[in-house]
Amino acid sequence: MAVESVQAVASICHLKDSIPSEFIRPEIEQPAITTYHGIVPEIPTIDISDPDVERVVRLMAKASHEWGIFQIVNHGIPDDVICRLQAVGRQFFELPQEEKEAYAKPPGSQSIEGYGSKLQKEVEGKKSWVDHLFHKIWPPSSINYSFWPKIPPSYREVNEEYSKYMTEVVDKLFQGLSIGLGLEVHQLKEALGGEEVEYMLKINYYPPCPRPDLALGVVAHTDLSAITILVPNEVPGLQVFKDDRWIDAKYIPNALIIHIGDQIEILSNGKYKAVLHRTTVDKERTRMSWPVFLEPPSELVVGPIADLLDEENPPKYKAKKFKDYSFCKLNKIPQ
Repeated sequence: MAVESVQAVASICHLKDSIPSEFIRPEIEQPAITTYHGIVPEIPTIDISDPDVERVVRLMAKASHEWGIFQIVNHGIPDDVICRLQAVGRQFFELPQEEKEAYAKPPGSQSIEGYGSKLQKEVEGKKSWVDHLFHKIWPPSSINYSFWPKIPPSYREVNEEYSKYMTEVVDKLFQGLSIGLGLEVHQLKEALGGEEVEYMLKINYYPPCPRPDLALGVVAHTDLSAITILVPNEVPGLQVFKDDRWIDAKYIPNALIIHIGDQIEILSNGKYKAVLHRTTVDKERTRMSWPVFLEPPSELVVGPIADLLDEENPPKYKAKKFKDYSFCKLNKIPQ
């Protein structure tokens, strides 16, 4: 199945100073107009190896409430494991187009897994300047290896190694965020499906763009996941909406960027906030990122945790099967 790849569009446009009209965002979204360049606070950075666990929990909870995003350092995933993850992902996107298309999302598939460029319903036919590859990396029972590239040959081994380290980071995050809500250490993870929580990896590939002032790699959104754990490459592009302004996220080599997603906002009954964010693109360089979306099983009903509710704190969100929530979000249907 042919994929209308942005990579192919970029290869045609790179000699011009223009891009097709479907990639030009309305003025209220254009990064040249809407990015704030004054003095701004930095996204919180947390050392999760700090032996003062109470301090780590306090910082996580504060960042999740005030920002919905934070960066973690000394997280336990070796630098060389992250470098290899990036290398095999980059090598996949450097393959000829027809080889990448062997992993295309099947027509009519209810899953987002596979290679492509379109993820959700686009308003007014506008397009984002990005190609992507989605596939699950954990738990083993959820993996469909037909979406894992066979070239480069080390792709599977590298991703399996990364996922094993990732499970340890995930447990630390769930535990800290759970305690930060005043819950038992296991409650947040259990409310999302426990050991059945699914890890969906996405590789974002943002080719050089002749008009980065007019286009976006990914439009403003919150993640429909519970938590997103993201590794970027060295090309900046992530922006966060904070205090009514779009601000740039600082790049910290080998840090992991943690997004609070919609499901954690729902479970916490709004105490933790899903972060509104978007991605800009670069004129000369390719930006890439590797988010892992932590998602409940599709049939699991997610709603505010009962222990956080009382007469003064009634539920602010409907309880809903995750698959139904996802369908509504991707098709721009009100929840």
